[in-house]
Amino acid sequence: MTKNVGRRRIVSVIGNRAIEKDGIRYQIAFALGKALIDNGYRVQSGGLKGVMEAVMAGARSSEHYQEGDTIALVPSFDTETANEYADIVIPTGLDVMRNALVANAYAVIGVGGGAGTLCEYAFAWTFDRLVLAFENTGGWSEKLANTRLDSDNRYPDIPDDRIYGVKTVEEAIKLLNENIDKYTTRHRHIAD
Repeated sequence: MTKNVGRRRIVSVIGNRAIEKDGIRYQIAFALGKALIDNGYRVQSGGLKGVMEAVMAGARSSEHYQEGDTIALVPSFDTETANEYADIVIPTGLDVMRNALVANAYAVIGVGGGAGTLCEYAFAWTFDRLVLAFENTGGWSEKLANTRLDSDNRYPDIPDDRIYGVKTVEEAIKLLNENIDKYTTRHRHIAD
């Protein structure tokens, strides 16, 4: 597989749509958004409130931020539902089915999360993506950190393939940078 020279990779951040502004989920998502941009990535999410807004606000706070660095895949056809930090708003009109699009990035990182986040984890795993989960933010991220969603051997050359649990933004960025080039398979279809 040839690399896309000059093309910055997109990392999806998933999690709760309602969080406290002074809580750990907001703090982690904000710091993660900033760190992703600082490390040359673009940030994608479902584009609404909560973790999605916090990660995009953090992305915008980076001194390396450029317009186009935050991508919102909103569930409706209404672009006005996107949070104010979204640069590119894609009105999918797919409602919760848009979760598959959110999960189809170079990597997916979860912060907390409910049923919608669980769905995105399942899609990311099925699509053979690199998946990280903050194990200290509650919700499905905490439950799935350091687990495998099934017994499929997604990457025979990666014996410890799993949803990588992390506790800090620094740890997440380190794992992301070390592993993103290992997770290059793209989902083509459901195998028989």
